[in-house]
Amino acid sequence: MLALHKKKKDIFGTTAIWVVRIMFFFLVAALLLLIGKIVMQGIGSISVEFIFDDPKNNMTEGGIFPAIFGTIAVTLIMILLAVPLGVCSAIYLNEYAKDSILTRIIRTSINNLAGVPSIVFGLFGLGFFILFIGRGMDDVLETGLLFGQPALLWASATLAVLVLPIVIVSTLEALNSVPKSHRDASYGLGATKWQTIKNVVLPQARPGILTGTILAISRGAGETAPILFLGAAFFLPNLPVSDLCIGDYCIPMINPAKQFMYLAYHIFILATQSSNPTKSLPIQYGSTLVLIALTFLLNITAIIFRYRFRKSLGRL
Repeated sequence: MLALHKKKKDIFGTTAIWVVRIMFFFLVAALLLLIGKIVMQGIGSISVEFIFDDPKNNMTEGGIFPAIFGTIAVTLIMILLAVPLGVCSAIYLNEYAKDSILTRIIRTSINNLAGVPSIVFGLFGLGFFILFIGRGMDDVLETGLLFGQPALLWASATLAVLVLPIVIVSTLEALNSVPKSHRDASYGLGATKWQTIKNVVLPQARPGILTGTILAISRGAGETAPILFLGAAFFLPNLPVSDLCIGDYCIPMINPAKQFMYLAYHIFILATQSSNPTKSLPIQYGSTLVLIALTFLLNITAIIFRYRFRKSLGRL
């Protein structure tokens, strides 16, 4: 009887392992097929002119440099807004906040926000940042319609709100992964709470924080829906740059108040609203390949930094 039960258990276990194995290889094959098709169709469009030139002839010719520049500008401002706020909020929640009903509600709300569809964040950005804050600033400062219109700043702020729950959750997980005994040892040596966080907790949690943050940023850089209403332009050959002049010296700076081109939005427009979708098809695949390459670069950066930080901690 025991042998029969053990035999049935082995059959179920072997079947489960094969099901998991088949699903894994199916996922890998689908991913390779998708990336392979994009690479095969888009590699022919990649050239120096394609990367650094402006779109021409109703975006059926030329390059995508304004879209690449706009994507990088939005991502940089998103990082400045989301990462410090997310990491500091997670440190407070994990290390300083008491385990109360309010704290649990906040944690649950953050987890739920991570699953909200991205288009909802776009509508939130339009209503809160542009119509409420922007128009309010225009009324108070009497500047006319300056802040209350779609712009690079509001798109970046909306994407920052989108990735903020991911940054907080990944930071919380990284902080919780630090053993309690290490904190106790630090307190036993007479260190204060902040000294323990700064010198013991954060160095050990840094690889996890960095990995989660960069993965969140790569997701934000590839989002299209949140910026549909927030300043992404169909065709804008001019870069969102203005000169900051101090005396006789002028420095070109990113102007957050300007509209911009965005790589993911550029691909969406080419695929859905182009006057000649067939002629623009190589540009669609080329732009998609560039966007995937940028995302991969971010992920590879996260892997390299995680490896170095773990190595510095002696975990390898």
